[in-house]
Amino acid sequence: MKRAFCGLLLLAAAAAEEPSVSGKWKIKRSANGNDSEQECSITQKDSTLSGTCVSAGREPVKINGKMDGKNVTWTYKGDSPGGAVTVVYKGTLESPNKISGTVTAVEFSVEGEFSATRAN
Repeated sequence: MKRAFCGLLLLAAAAAEEPSVSGKWKIKRSANGNDSEQECSITQKDSTLSGTCVSAGREPVKINGKMDGKNVTWTYKGDSPGGAVTVVYKGTLESPNKISGTVTAVEFSVEGEFSATRAN
C-alpha cells in the first residue's frame, strides 16, 4: 500500500513539473531584414497546442502545434503581401515566461528568429 501511494505521489510531482505554454504571448520576430510583432493566445492540452495569433492590421489565424519537453512547435497558414504562406515556429521554452527559436515562411524559404514573452 505504501509503495502504491509513493508511486502516485511521484506521478503527481512529475505531472506538476511538466512545462505549460498556455496563455497569452507577445512574439517579436526578425526574418529577411524585417522585424514584426504578433500576439498569440495558446492553449495546451497534454502535448497538443491550439489557439490564435494576430498581427497588427491582419485577421487572426488559428494555430496548432505540440510541446515535447521544453521544445515548442506551432504552425499556421495565413496571407502575406506575396501570397498564401505557412509559418512554422520552432522554439525552446527557456523559462516559464520565455520561448525563443526559429520562424520559417515555408513557401518563401525565409527563416528568421523569434522571441516570445508572456503577456500580462
